[in-house]
Amino acid sequence: MAHERQKSIARNSLLIRSLPDHHVDILLGQAVWRSYERGETLFLQEEKAQAIHVVIDGWVKLFRMTPTGAEAVVSVFTRGESFGEAVALKNMPYPVSAEAVTTCEVMHIPSSVFLSLMRRDPEICISILASTFGHLHSLVAQLEQLKAQTGAQRVAEFLLNLCDCSDGACEVTLPYDKMLIAGRLGMKPESLSRAFARLKDAGVTVKRNHAEISDIAQLRDYAESDPAESWSKG
Repeated sequence: MAHERQKSIARNSLLIRSLPDHHVDILLGQAVWRSYERGETLFLQEEKAQAIHVVIDGWVKLFRMTPTGAEAVVSVFTRGESFGEAVALKNMPYPVSAEAVTTCEVMHIPSSVFLSLMRRDPEICISILASTFGHLHSLVAQLEQLKAQTGAQRVAEFLLNLCDCSDGACEVTLPYDKMLIAGRLGMKPESLSRAFARLKDAGVTVKRNHAEISDIAQLRDYAESDPAESWSKG
């Protein structure tokens, strides 16, 4: 049974927050709430999708196995973010696997419940479209980073997104292991280590799973600078 804190996080997710309260109550009332340990599987690639998932706490990664047996990280989701909408509503198999990368809580909404509400009230489709657009925007941003930023700039952007302040000094905790961070940013682990070393000139010091940022504005300038300048610095 979900507590009010969990329901509050779910209500504020992109998927649910635009829905009328009476629809939200139905969704939350029929959702399945589960806790996962680090490394535990939520679902496997090619498994039939029967639910939409909202992360309540912790981190979940989506990944595919390549023909060579390597793991390709597709995306990583945290509190308030949802995934699996498109395949669940079309009754298709998952194109990826999902795994908890930290201890986490996830709300699973049966796709049949969502489809039933959509047939009764087409306005719900707007919420699905908004959520799907959010995923598309995220993928486009990732592609843009891969094309337009150096590895060190991508790491700088990643650290800035973890900051809970907008200026001055800040210390952030890396939310998951460095191998996964590298996969998430389209890098090899050794490239991530080199990127962290390059960021020392931008005021970043990494100690185990913590990153100390001496000046957020300086790091932001580095992340947004012309890649040619960043390459010359690295």
